[in-house]
Amino acid sequence: MKAAVYHRYGPPDVVRIEEVPTPQPKANELLVKVRATTVSAGDSRLRSARVPPGFGLLMRLGFGFSGPRRPILGFEFAGEVAAVGASVTRFAVADKVVGTRMGSHAEYIAASETSIAPIPPTLTFEQAAALVFGGMTSLFYLRDLARIQQGERVLINGASGAVGTAAVQLARHFGATVTGVCSTPNEALVRSLGAGRVIDYTRQDFTQTGETYDVILDAIGNCSFVRCQRALAPGGRLLLVVAGLGQMIGAMLRPSRGGRKVLTGVSVTRTEDLSFLAALAESGSFKPVIDRTYPLAHIVDAHRHVDTGRKRGNVVITVS
Repeated sequence: MKAAVYHRYGPPDVVRIEEVPTPQPKANELLVKVRATTVSAGDSRLRSARVPPGFGLLMRLGFGFSGPRRPILGFEFAGEVAAVGASVTRFAVADKVVGTRMGSHAEYIAASETSIAPIPPTLTFEQAAALVFGGMTSLFYLRDLARIQQGERVLINGASGAVGTAAVQLARHFGATVTGVCSTPNEALVRSLGAGRVIDYTRQDFTQTGETYDVILDAIGNCSFVRCQRALAPGGRLLLVVAGLGQMIGAMLRPSRGGRKVLTGVSVTRTEDLSFLAALAESGSFKPVIDRTYPLAHIVDAHRHVDTGRKRGNVVITVS
């Protein structure tokens, strides 16, 4: 099968299309013919080995010092079941599914049925793939960590990216009043997703307005507690989606600061969460935002676009 692989860390050009063996599913796995996947900020970080402060050594320990141990990137996929393992009970050949597993920038992927959910008939493969990265991350931070409540005031910093566009919609779904922070060209998009107010960061610093929020979700990585504490209401929670090692340790050792909390962590894929997002999308309550779509053969161009830091929502890869 064809796959996008990289054998050394570096710029987008290190990625190339090669022939690799088709994976064989284990007893509890499905073999999925991938129809769509995405290039996310996570793919960009691993490819370039540019990770949040303090994680450089840990990244190399986990993924390879001189070069990547797992040469195929991609964390989410949408496609059709091509084969099922002996113990698989929830899916059959030809079912349309969405799921997560590293190595999805390929024509086929083998994944456990516990990390896969059915695709609703109203969603395309591209839309289904665009649900996962931002949707799963935002759901974990807003619902599981912050325990967002109806009527709370929520600010999303970086509201036009994959995580940001999902967070705006999910916060609105949970009954919050949402403020989005983005640049001028993205104001209309963020408003259309449910933000009652939009702050253009090129004109105004949200931490200097005198307004406070119950939850601040930082999807960019430029919000420390020191910077944001005046913008947090009593009992407020600062959610650091992109956190350095020091910030993560500090959040674990000292989560509460003057009645305000700093929270960070790593989301875990659960089938019920994938199904929850898919159901929201089917009902029209959640719109997977797609910036650009590239064929697998042009995945280097997709990486280049993600590296600009200017993508709106998700960058989707179609796989024939």
